[in-house]
This record gives sequence, structure tokens and C-alpha cells, in this order.
Amino acid sequence: TNRIFVIEQEGIIRVFPNSSNALLAKEYLDITDRVSAGGEKGLLGLAFHPDYETNGYFYVNYTNATNTVISRFQVTSNPDSADNDSEFQILTFTQPYSNHNGGWIGFGPNDGYLYIATGDGGGSGDQQNYAQRINTLLGKILRIDVDGGTPYVIPSTNPFVDSTNAQVRKEIYAWGMRNPWRCSFDPVTGSLWAGDVGQG
Repeated sequence: TNRIFVIEQEGIIRVFPNSSNALLAKEYLDITDRVSAGGEKGLLGLAFHPDYETNGYFYVNYTNATNTVISRFQVTSNPDSADNDSEFQILTFTQPYSNHNGGWIGFGPNDGYLYIATGDGGGSGDQQNYAQRINTLLGKILRIDVDGGTPYVIPSTNPFVDSTNAQVRKEIYAWGMRNPWRCSFDPVTGSLWAGDVGQG
């Protein structure tokens, strides 16, 4: 519908027409009551379901006082306003520090799965080695199928899907990340590119 959606770190999503004549941005979603913002924390990611036009679902990635939360919301009958009370939490995990939360989420253009970029939890030099450990969701890019079950199922092509070790997190798609803050899918090949950071 040629609109622009802007997420604000404190927990608000605004929407306005994609026009140089736009004078005002409407409030699409306000979840400031559950978001802990500041520094690298806050409302960090937004992804519309591939069938948004039909189901009205969209997904956000935000931090509260102790966790990263991946939640689904739904638009109301007003296309410029979502239901703040429609939250359905898909996935939560603890953040040990306030920085390196990652935050990007997006749907794969070829597989329809939800990809979630997570930071290594913060601190200096990943002292707990979270990014290299496959028993934690920190320092990863996760991939889940939100349409295959409630709240999700593991795609059959994820690298650890056949692991018999109960501690291995099968949501993992790629690991060894520090703070993948921005990702994009190549429009020709569908490959996922991630912008990460270094120690210094």
C-alpha cells in the first residue's frame, strides 16, 4: 500500500504514506509498557509475515529487563493500527548483559521461515564463549517455521535438526556471531548477508 513503517527503540512503530507530502506519522503499535530501552536495548526488529495481507501478522524483536523476546502481533481492522494486546510470544531467552542484542528479524524470500539475528550477550570478548556454543541461542542466526506449529517448528534443513543431544539448540541456522545487527537477503540468489561487528 506504499507506506513506510518506522520502529523506534523505546517501543513504538509509526506508519506514514511513502510521499514527500506526508505531514504526520500515525502510531501503528505502542509496546513501551513492556520494552526496556536504552543503549543497545529496545525494540530492535520488525518483520511482516509473507501472508500479512491475509492474516495481518507481524513479528517484533525486543528486549525487556532481562530477556530478548520474539513476539507476534496482529493488525486491527484499521490498516494503520495494530492491536497492542494481541501479543503472542514465540521465543524468549535471557540476555546476560545490556549490549550485543542483535535484533534483526526477517522472513526468507524462498523458504518463508523466520530468521532471527542474536548477539553474543555482550561483555568484552564473549568471555562465556556463547557464540561458539551450540547449546545457547546467543551469538547466532536462528531459523524457525512459525507456520508449521505452535509456537513454531524446526525446519528440516537446519544444521542440527537431527542431533540426538537434548542440549543442542536446533533453532540454530548459523553460529559464531558477535552482534549481527543488520541482515539482508540477496534478491537474486536468496543468500543471507549479515552485518556483524568486531571487538575493537
